[in-house]
Amino acid sequence: MRRVSLGEDVQTKMETLALWMQRSQSTVILTGAGISTESGVPDYRSEDGWWNKVDPLTISTASVLSSNYDLFHEFYSSRLRALGHVQPNRGHQIISDWEERGLVHTIATQNVDGLHQLAGSTNVTELHGTIRRFRCSRCDATAELEEFLNKEACVHCGGNLRPNVILFQEMLPQGAWDVALRAITNAHLVLVIGTSLQVSPVNQLPSMTAGKIAVINMEETDFDHGFDLVIHGTAGEILEQVNALIMIPSS
Repeated sequence: MRRVSLGEDVQTKMETLALWMQRSQSTVILTGAGISTESGVPDYRSEDGWWNKVDPLTISTASVLSSNYDLFHEFYSSRLRALGHVQPNRGHQIISDWEERGLVHTIATQNVDGLHQLAGSTNVTELHGTIRRFRCSRCDATAELEEFLNKEACVHCGGNLRPNVILFQEMLPQGAWDVALRAITNAHLVLVIGTSLQVSPVNQLPSMTAGKIAVINMEETDFDHGFDLVIHGTAGEILEQVNALIMIPSS
């Protein structure tokens, strides 16, 4: 595969990140939508992102789930059908390989697409839930994909079914938050990938480590000044080149 020239400064930064990865005894990766865009999954806030097409407060909230289920169901059904043909990309695969090799110990993700797990990652904590599992909005009983897509009612109580994602107006799952916070607090290195860090409280997590903090993102974030290392570029391309540097034996 052709490698894109990213400039001397970026090359130096990638070499630094590769060295940090090799030396770290506890590395946490925090991912956002930018890790999945190369798989064809739209992000949220770019020009072509979900929230530039629709206002999330009119379609992805607990109140819309209750008051306009038809609209809610149509939106999430379309997302699920689009996701049916999506596969993990080289970024997901490299992170999975790093986990297998002991270079990464925890993956915390804001994504609901499940692509980290499809790539083979196992120690994944989903901070915003997952669109690949379903439950009743009334009694919380589990449900199946086809039941949701067919707009069936809950077999236990007759309630509306929903994906197990965290909607606006809902709290993050406490268990996932605790796992991520504990891992990041104790990390030697936190690598943030593909997120603008605009969503609270997840945007607070990188600052909660005493270790080094690095970010790979296409654009600047409001938190760049607080990172020890900032690399702007496509997640898959940067990760591929950092991975190649890690695989080169040190002299």
